[in-house]
Amino acid sequence: MSQAPTTEDSLEALRREIDRLDDALHDLLMRRAEVVHRLAQSAAKPAGTTLRPGREAAILRRLLARHAGPLPRAVLVRLWREIFAASIAQQAPFAVALAGEPGLARLAAAHFGLETPLRQHPTTAAALAAVLAREAAIAVLPWPRENGSEAEAWWTRLDGQTLHVIARLPFLAEHPPALEAAVLALYPADASGRDAALWRAQRPGTPDRASLAAAFPGARLLAVHRAGGTTQALLETEGAALPDALPLGRYAIPEGGAPRP
Repeated sequence: MSQAPTTEDSLEALRREIDRLDDALHDLLMRRAEVVHRLAQSAAKPAGTTLRPGREAAILRRLLARHAGPLPRAVLVRLWREIFAASIAQQAPFAVALAGEPGLARLAAAHFGLETPLRQHPTTAAALAAVLAREAAIAVLPWPRENGSEAEAWWTRLDGQTLHVIARLPFLAEHPPALEAAVLALYPADASGRDAALWRAQRPGTPDRASLAAAFPGARLLAVHRAGGTTQALLETEGAALPDALPLGRYAIPEGGAPRP
């Protein structure tokens, strides 16, 4: 007569199953790294930075849409962010220039990987200069807010051609994020399928927010900066172009249940 399995037997069986799954995951990770290596050597690989924020966002959206079970969505995203970071590091040196609040380093590490070099700079201008000098692949700067600090006014000095906003962090925010960041690079972002565009518009004098918003129907007014008798407005659209406004970049619209202000 057979005996019922003991607690120890069940525990060992579950551990053996986890070991098999770990081996299978490791095999797939090694296969993925080999495909990335082949991609890096391929003539079909597009020129420019190895970072493809639009494709990364599209992959994460696909995985989030099919995700089920007890593993938290934030953990799924964190795992794949590390996989993306390892893939980028396989293809070319990649470093991040930071400026602004200390919390930006945590935000950047969570998005671009714990092993990615993060280099702090004293000002946003210095961080952007590091990207222009190709000492860093990207800059992570504080996201502009209404009545924000001077460190958040970096958008007022972009020319719309040399540096581009390519991402908004965090990508997954199931609660209102305490801190957000903009990612800037020398190359524009690839499309993700659901993207927002940033624009800068300038008006003489000091028009109020209501006047600025009325002048750009269909756009969201994110920030206003007044200096030297002129007013600059930072605007966001989803798909529509803005006449009389300078494009500053585009980014994949973040996922999650938290509305973005």
